[in-house]
Amino acid sequence: MGKFACLLVVGFASVASGQARPVESPVPAALEPAVKAATELPRLHSLLVSQRGTLILERYFNGRRPSSLSNIKSASKSVISALVGAAIHRGLIKDVHDPIAAYFPEQYRSVTEAAKRTITIEDLLTMRSGLESTSNRNYGAWVQSGNWVKHALMRPLVAQPGTAMEYSTGNSHLLSAILTKASGRSTWQFAQDVLGQPLGFRLEPWPRDPQGIYFGGNDMLMSPRQMLAFGEMYLNEGRAGAEQVVPEKWVNDSFAARGRSRISGREYGYGWWMREMAGRQAYYAWGFGGQFVVLVPDLQLVVVSTSASTADDDRRAHRRTVDEIIEQLIVARLGGN
Repeated sequence: MGKFACLLVVGFASVASGQARPVESPVPAALEPAVKAATELPRLHSLLVSQRGTLILERYFNGRRPSSLSNIKSASKSVISALVGAAIHRGLIKDVHDPIAAYFPEQYRSVTEAAKRTITIEDLLTMRSGLESTSNRNYGAWVQSGNWVKHALMRPLVAQPGTAMEYSTGNSHLLSAILTKASGRSTWQFAQDVLGQPLGFRLEPWPRDPQGIYFGGNDMLMSPRQMLAFGEMYLNEGRAGAEQVVPEKWVNDSFAARGRSRISGREYGYGWWMREMAGRQAYYAWGFGGQFVVLVPDLQLVVVSTSASTADDDRRAHRRTVDEIIEQLIVARLGGN
């Protein structure tokens, strides 16, 4: 059995009902403070840690189970990035420098700004399209519009494409539309074939826009173990077992800083955030409310957390606490800091 298949069964035992339940294996001494802190968080759903391909911690909280699916929110953007890399790997998309205008001929008929015609796939991946954001205060109007692709493309330019980072889920949704056109399949089906199958799981459908395009960059549904397998694939330079899911170069390019958020101050690559954690370089998928897939290559470490994704008043404090648990009580302790 391959390493990734093993990850999907480690820690389970049969019970009389035929269902599976997590085995409460001993907590490594170094991670006992992390588990203690995690049990005190009413919003936390799961905390998983693997090191060198071995699952060393798996805990579920507040009624959650290994089979429970989580809305991973904007951590979906890292998955969409992987799908773009897989599409390029398969020759469905030429490269990241492709102008996106060719994929949206109907919408671009009414585009008069020459600069908009220079927007590339890489600009969408790095949030440097220059288009006004559809996130934050503009999010409601966007998702209530009758055509999400058109709405995103028709936003005014607030910067020259390829320059400043302006976080916008509309950019990632345009990537989903491009994947649909390039592959001739829905983003969900494409993800099943090129990601789910080699990683050994089935992705559940997630919401779609009024034209039927699967939401790019938000609201994907994954279990914590699926998130862990996804993180392991990136840590393993794009491989799952013997299969190269995305090119090694794609992983390296994804982890190269291309811009910096003016809100958080954190650096961003191709759908992945990056910063130092306890003196180690870390790369992470980050979703609203505390959904994380954190990779620390120096330690061969993957950390996954899932949490309630509701917009309650305590969500920011919760996210900061999860961040601190991962950095101070997992990365620092396993790194010997």
